[in-house]
Amino acid sequence: MSSLRIPVSTDDHSTGPDDASVVLVEYGDYQCPYCGEAYPVVKKLLAELGDRVRFVFRNFPLAEMHPEAVDAAFVAEFAASHGAFWEVHDMLYENQSRLGSPLYAEICAKLALPVADLRAAVQEQRYLSRIRTDEEGGIRSGVNGTPTFFLNGERLDGGTAELPDALRTAVQRASVQRAS
Repeated sequence: MSSLRIPVSTDDHSTGPDDASVVLVEYGDYQCPYCGEAYPVVKKLLAELGDRVRFVFRNFPLAEMHPEAVDAAFVAEFAASHGAFWEVHDMLYENQSRLGSPLYAEICAKLALPVADLRAAVQEQRYLSRIRTDEEGGIRSGVNGTPTFFLNGERLDGGTAELPDALRTAVQRASVQRAS
């Protein structure tokens, strides 16, 4: 079983308490169909488990197979620079079949993000180093496909199917340890 090599930090896109005793990290690709299937599962689990879990999303675009993956990651990173990462993250997965410039412009319009600034950021490759840093951390941690989940630093090899039971068990264990 592989371990997460790059510790979760304040630089990560995360939701949930910073001091949560259960931390779930996903390396994902916005165009990956398996990530698209995992998205509602993760969303439901996070709603169910609330503030007992910190969820971290890291980019791992598989550009050779998914031609829109890097552009979608750019849109998410651009949104992050405007405080709207999670809204755009959700919109990208909820509209995965429509990834492309028209959707990105629609997202920017909906969230009042300046499309001209997004175009400039893409042209300047402003967020490429951030995306590559996530990728390199994933590679160092043994990620070779998406989605790849790490629960409290250990890779879940059963993918999305294993996730609900593993996450609920980790939360239960953390609750018992806190009570002791």
